[in-house]
Amino acid sequence: MSYLDKESFKLIPEGLIVSEHKPRILILYGSLRDRSFSRLLAEEAGRILEYMGAEIKFYNPDGLPIYDYDRSVEHPKVKELRELSLWSEGQVWSSPELHGNMSGLMKTQIDWIPLSIGAVRPSQGRTLAVLQVSGGSQSFNAVNSMRILGRWMRMITIPNQSSVAKAYQEFNEDGSMKESDYRDRVVDVMEELMRFTYLTRDKANFLVDRYSERKDIQNKAIETMNKADAKHKAGKGCC
Repeated sequence: MSYLDKESFKLIPEGLIVSEHKPRILILYGSLRDRSFSRLLAEEAGRILEYMGAEIKFYNPDGLPIYDYDRSVEHPKVKELRELSLWSEGQVWSSPELHGNMSGLMKTQIDWIPLSIGAVRPSQGRTLAVLQVSGGSQSFNAVNSMRILGRWMRMITIPNQSSVAKAYQEFNEDGSMKESDYRDRVVDVMEELMRFTYLTRDKANFLVDRYSERKDIQNKAIETMNKADAKHKAGKGCC
């Protein structure tokens, strides 16, 4: 990241007590082309995040089955994706815009991440940054759709975002981004993601604690106790 060598980023507010480990960021991309611009954009974002001090992991969606509810839930690629989402404290989603929306591959990855697995929540409370690339003029359809999904997944989707128009013009042969306002925006977005992650990662459980869910758990516990009590009484004889 030579273009950031002289830059310093203030990512943690003074006085904020945070966990000592590096922020854990999972990066997803939505295309399997050999020269996929959504993947190149994701890789640029990953390098920026590493420079800022994050630990990053990429998920390669090649071989991921189409979402089929529970028929493929034991598939190795499904299990890998879910484990990475559980590992993460923040995520980056990078998709091409196809037919005015995110790619089917991008949506499939998100569909395989459930709101909850028992008491475990693979997405809730994580921070999220959304990025997109377009082959033509600048558009925001894919990032807007991913924002809807992020909200539905109960993630903390940061305000800033990146949309790279005519992406085939914006990358060098080695896959790095050319100097441009688009690249500057990606740095802005990753800086904001890091700040939101530091601010929220140690409070994620608090932020997703909900009255309706607590009420549901309490009602189920009462129901279980009532059934146990009724069974106990039924087992008592008169003699």
